[in-house]
Amino acid sequence: MDRQQLLQMAREAALRAHCPFSHFRVGVALVAGDQVFVGVNIEISSYGLTLCAERSALSAAVSAGAGPITQVAVACIDAPPTASIAGRSPCGACRQWLADLAPDATIYLDGVEREFSVKDLLPYAFGL
Repeated sequence: MDRQQLLQMAREAALRAHCPFSHFRVGVALVAGDQVFVGVNIEISSYGLTLCAERSALSAAVSAGAGPITQVAVACIDAPPTASIAGRSPCGACRQWLADLAPDATIYLDGVEREFSVKDLLPYAFGL
C-alpha cells in the first residue's frame, strides 16, 4: 500500500482515540497480508492499563489471523509540527511488540520523511 494512503488512514483513526487525560491522539494503520488494520490509543483512569494505538492495531491483526505485517503507519495528530522523531515514535513497549509481531515491517511516522525498520527503532530488541 502507498505510504501516504496508510498515513492518512492512521490520521483518520487517531480522531477516534480515547485520551481524556493526555489529550494526545494516536492512530495506527498497518498492512497484514492483504488487509489493513487500524488502532487507536485508549486511556482509562488506571493509567498503567492504557492501550497504545500500536498494540491495538497489532492485536487486531493477530486476532484476525492476518499476516505477515509488512507496513505500519503511526500518526500522533496532536504532536506539534516541530516535534522531534522521538515525539512521534512508538513507546518502548510498542517497539518490543513490533519486534515480536512485525520484525520485517517498514515503519512510517507521520511528519517524518524517512522510513524506519524495527531494528532502527529498537536495535537490541529482547528475543528468545
